[in-house]
Amino acid sequence: MTCSTLWLSCGMTVAEFCFCKSCYMRNGLGNVVCRHVFLFPLLHELSFIWFVNHSSQFLFFFFFFLHFRATQYTCMLLRYLLEPKAGKKKVVMKLKKLESSVSTGRKWFRLGNVVHAIQATEQSIHATDLVPRLCLTLANLNRVIYFICDTILWVRSVGLTSGINKEKWRTRAAHHYCFSLLLSLVRDLYEISLQMKRVTRDRAKKEKSASQDSLGYSVADEETEWLQSFLLLLFRSLKQHPPLLLDTVKNLCDILNPLDQLGIYKSNPGIIGLGGLVSSIAGMITVAYPQMKLKTR
Repeated sequence: MTCSTLWLSCGMTVAEFCFCKSCYMRNGLGNVVCRHVFLFPLLHELSFIWFVNHSSQFLFFFFFFLHFRATQYTCMLLRYLLEPKAGKKKVVMKLKKLESSVSTGRKWFRLGNVVHAIQATEQSIHATDLVPRLCLTLANLNRVIYFICDTILWVRSVGLTSGINKEKWRTRAAHHYCFSLLLSLVRDLYEISLQMKRVTRDRAKKEKSASQDSLGYSVADEETEWLQSFLLLLFRSLKQHPPLLLDTVKNLCDILNPLDQLGIYKSNPGIIGLGGLVSSIAGMITVAYPQMKLKTR
């Protein structure tokens, strides 16, 4: 069964897509890719039509993109873990080809991401709170620019043009992606501070209502050190707000990649792969369970 047949039957796995021996070709730069990645425009247009008519179909499309992303970072992590071991050269090469093919296939989903980022920008503009409105609007605008830069890099990678400075556009894309994640983290920190104030206020009310001769229960009684008290309060705040915890972890994991590309904080492929995998799983959770997505107030 060829990759195209698998695509049309909607029963394809990522491994079958990338390792079908009859589907390899070389692009303009000599890189080996699957020739059926060029079927993605059709899927892309169908997904966009589904998004307009059926929002649930768009969620399926976004979930499918996250599945590809998780596969790519899993390959990166496994390749890093297996490279030092003897006798794993063939497996490492297959993982590298799989990672390359999945990365190429993901580029076709950029239109959906741009549409999603533009929609998110329109929604964030109407947020009532100033800090989330400012942070999310700027973050989504930077994300749109990042996707545009990434599309330009893809155009060069498939050999459609050679007059593009790859390093310049890669650095530009990493800058905008990093800015987007930093702004998202600022929003997360703001929400965490509000949640910590709320937890502290609730705790104070409970202690005030308790009798004076009963054993009090407060952060100060549990831990005398300021840092330990702060961490305990942070833990309680995030425990009571799982969507905030999930969004913060996702953004922290995502930012490792642009920081490494920009040379600000160097990480090995294993750390980046693990972070990308955790981020992808967090994204899948928010798609599968909408109540786990951090709401904009």
